[in-house]
Amino acid sequence: MTKISPAFEEEIPIEGVLSVSADVSFISDGFPKYKLGPDNQILEEPKENSDGPTVKEVVEQETTHLSEQHKRLSVRDLASKFDKNLVAAAKLSEEAKLREVASLEGHVLLKKLRDALEHLRGRLAGRNKEDVEKAISMVEALAVKLTQKEGELIQEKFEVKKLASFLKQASEDAKKLVNQEKSFACAEIESARAVVQRIGEALEEQDITFEASKKQDVEELVEVVQEARRIKLMHQPSKVMDMEHELRALRTQIREKCIVSVKLQKELAMNKRAEENKSSLYLIDGSETLGAYLRIQPVSENAPQLSNCAIQWYRVSSDGSRNEAISGANKSIYAPEPFDVGRILQADIISNDQRVIVMTAGPIDPAAGIGSYVDTLLRKSNTEFNVVISKMNGQDHTSHSVHAFHVGKMRMKLSRGWITKSRENYSSSMQLCGVRGDIANAAKALFWQARKGLSFVLTFETERERNAAIILARKYALDCNIMLAGPDDRV
Repeated sequence: MTKISPAFEEEIPIEGVLSVSADVSFISDGFPKYKLGPDNQILEEPKENSDGPTVKEVVEQETTHLSEQHKRLSVRDLASKFDKNLVAAAKLSEEAKLREVASLEGHVLLKKLRDALEHLRGRLAGRNKEDVEKAISMVEALAVKLTQKEGELIQEKFEVKKLASFLKQASEDAKKLVNQEKSFACAEIESARAVVQRIGEALEEQDITFEASKKQDVEELVEVVQEARRIKLMHQPSKVMDMEHELRALRTQIREKCIVSVKLQKELAMNKRAEENKSSLYLIDGSETLGAYLRIQPVSENAPQLSNCAIQWYRVSSDGSRNEAISGANKSIYAPEPFDVGRILQADIISNDQRVIVMTAGPIDPAAGIGSYVDTLLRKSNTEFNVVISKMNGQDHTSHSVHAFHVGKMRMKLSRGWITKSRENYSSSMQLCGVRGDIANAAKALFWQARKGLSFVLTFETERERNAAIILARKYALDCNIMLAGPDDRV
């Protein structure tokens, strides 16, 4: 083996080394890294970073995905997908061309490199010559590998061209199908529009025909009525007028007969009760009308004194089937209140285990004009009456000064000037009724329990004001879902 001295310094002429052509271009900025494997095979080192799948793999995946989903995709979506894949195929074709150019440049480079190494081998000796020969073998192996790569590139190029032609044909077919479907849809839209227009015209024509026929029918009916009236007036005008007058006279007579019949029935009832009371020891004296008062009078010398008897007044239903005791009405005098209108009043007189029953001749009649008076008061938001306090909490009231009794829609108030005796909203504990004791001016007095533990007996100026105040207060309380009545009254 030849030993080379360290002092060996043989200069290699620069002109002896072949230079690389300046027109050679590279795809990347550096050479790929190679290493020797077993049996002196040249292996390319794996790249550290991976850029993901190649364009070819992406195109194949998209094609497979489209083949699986083409049945449920719309025609427009299919066309869009084919266009995208066609662009990808064109991109892949461009990349194949660049690889072909790079392969050609690689062959040129390897040839020039091998020529340069051959030139160096002839001028070197020893270990350097072995290195050069080793480099020449590596260059030859690279040339073989490059040739294999070119074969693969040609096959890949063929597949890309085939795929591009397939995608191009599919894109054209999809566009044709889109245009065909679009033409079909436009034709259907035009047909539907024509049908809707025809239906609208038919409906308008039907409405016009209906209005015309309706107007014609009304005109014909008016003409028939006018003709009938003309015939009626022309043939029997006086007879028709006479019949109308007779009908009015008959209605008047029937109304008068009804009034007389009611009066006769009431008189008969009164006479019947009078016959019954002839054998009775007592009778009820007084006008049986709201605003008056009734008094029990003895009619026999054998009648016990009323002061020694127990008395109880009752309300009797109009058919006489039910009696309702009037709580607190246990005196010989009783002034009817609005609850008594339309009912018969009965008084039971008990003395020495003997019971005597006396009744009014008929139901209590309403006071004349009370209805219109109450309607007038209802138009006001607040009504005020002048009263005098006769009793307060069951005790006689010494002062007889005039107080104002306000009946409102939500509350009642008793005051004198700026001093308020009581002001209470309508509630279930409030009570209001006609007075039920033996006091003076019973027909003008009422009992008012403002709340538990506070009650008044108020005397009004007239009977009409007392009854109107009761009716008005009960109406406002009912609007507040409160039944305003006297003690133990059934409402």
